[in-house]
Amino acid sequence: MTVLGIIGGTGIDQLEGLEIVDNHAVETPYGDPSRVLQEGRLGSTRLFFLQRHGSPRAIPPHLINYRANLWALRSLGVSDVVAINAVGGISAAMRPGRLVIPDQLIDYTWGREHTVDTGEHDTLMHIDFTEPYDRALRQRLLAIASEQAIAHEPAAVHGVKQGPRLETAAEIRRMANDGCDLVGMTGMPEASLARELGLAYASVCMVVNAAAGLDDAPLTLDAMRATLQREAAVVSQLLGALAATY
Repeated sequence: MTVLGIIGGTGIDQLEGLEIVDNHAVETPYGDPSRVLQEGRLGSTRLFFLQRHGSPRAIPPHLINYRANLWALRSLGVSDVVAINAVGGISAAMRPGRLVIPDQLIDYTWGREHTVDTGEHDTLMHIDFTEPYDRALRQRLLAIASEQAIAHEPAAVHGVKQGPRLETAAEIRRMANDGCDLVGMTGMPEASLARELGLAYASVCMVVNAAAGLDDAPLTLDAMRATLQREAAVVSQLLGALAATY
């Protein structure tokens, strides 16, 4: 049995249309998740929703307890996880307002608890991370986006920086040279932890701004929030259609 879990990011504090039937305060070996997990129905589909930044508090990207979040989802029976990420656009196609389903990532983060392998067992957990996002779940999202006539980019390299500050123009130039199309702060170690825990994981990225140095206009939170509000409705449409397939 497959069970869907949604991880909401910046701008997705609640899942539109979700009829909440229960809240779960899950204890994990790694401490507390970002907040209680909401169990609900979206249409006729039972699923779980977790806001990674917490609510009403706002946990910065480098302090999110990614291990607890993913462990809690799995403990509730979740098998498939779709994560929503607000990102900056680096390559020309990744303009503000664009919806992207990335296929690759580069991890620039440091100091985060990035594995559930504590070395207590006889064998080390060397996961295959050649494709960081689950292929079947990505294809499912891509097919639904096309069926729903939702404009999207079907592939991209997601560069994950430490945060919470935004990047310098020189850092963005370096990331572009590395092959990054997007820049965000929360995609890792979320993706690799999901793989370690046996969860199918895919990301839906909302481009909310041009990355540093790529636009004459200054980066402002107000402009990012305005784009987030517009894109949230499109993401909700995609997630609703996805949920209907479970």
